[in-house]
Amino acid sequence: MTVSFTSEVKDELSRVVPKRACCPKAELAALVRVEGTLHITGSQRFTLEIATETAPVARKVIKLLHELYDLKTELTVRRSVLHKTNNYLITIPSQPPLTAALADMGVLDESLGIAYGVPSRLTRRECCAISYLRGAFLGGGFVADPHGDFHFELTAETEQLAVDLVKLMGRFGIDARVTRRRGLFAVYLKGAEPIVTFLALVGAHRALLRTEDVRIIKSMRNDVNRLVNAETANLEKSAEAAMSQVEDIRRLSDTLGLDRLPKALRELAALRLEHPEVSLRELGESADPPLSKSAVYHRIRRIEALAGELVAEGADEGPSEGSGDLDSGRRQREGT
Repeated sequence: MTVSFTSEVKDELSRVVPKRACCPKAELAALVRVEGTLHITGSQRFTLEIATETAPVARKVIKLLHELYDLKTELTVRRSVLHKTNNYLITIPSQPPLTAALADMGVLDESLGIAYGVPSRLTRRECCAISYLRGAFLGGGFVADPHGDFHFELTAETEQLAVDLVKLMGRFGIDARVTRRRGLFAVYLKGAEPIVTFLALVGAHRALLRTEDVRIIKSMRNDVNRLVNAETANLEKSAEAAMSQVEDIRRLSDTLGLDRLPKALRELAALRLEHPEVSLRELGESADPPLSKSAVYHRIRRIEALAGELVAEGADEGPSEGSGDLDSGRRQREGT
């Protein structure tokens, strides 16, 4: 079975051990907020359900619920026939410590009503803010395989939660945005740079290195493609120019005769007819003595100008009487 990149990142993040004792609460609070479903079973009586498709995340949730609040939990594992993956449902049944735990995690407010934003008391310290973002990703994060398009999202049930998550990321220089999709809100990142920054921030170092490797390869491939495309365009442009030059030379040959061109132009015209596929630089190297690219270009321009004059004067019908020898009649203007 192929494991998605998101699952790999969540697997790695679920094994991160926070540096300070205050951080696990923030991480669990975000996970519960994003992925939890709260059921009211009576006056100040609640049941909490947390669903995930990642086994390490399920283990971490159960571990934190036990260690931080000594809550009883029930785990149900179901097999998805369609996706061929396991779904883990963690149920925290109604029990005396649950209400206080929900209030402590900021799921309930002081009056035991539903709270909607990120509790500032849980994210006041930077280490806790990072842990909260890690928990939010463990609960509802998605990051596309870097071999495809760079895409990252955190789901949020309320706009307030989405806005607060954006503010948390902003504290660390990560530019996130909010969109709404199918009744839910999503916090998303555009481009590889903010995704890499987020992965580094929350501790997904293996995923970070993999993403960076792919990004470097993509960048190199793009650079090569740009160079190839530019070279191909230059070759096509050179080929079109060479064919146009051959046509001009043949027009002069058919109407005036190449023997009536100045010697310098006559020699270059013969070279171009002999080597219609080469560049101007290569054409100059074929001359005897060799010519610079600038000299070749200058003479080609003179040949094009002569051919253009013939077209403009309607000389394609043949030279008129008294047209004279180009070698003498145009010597001062065209040179030798």
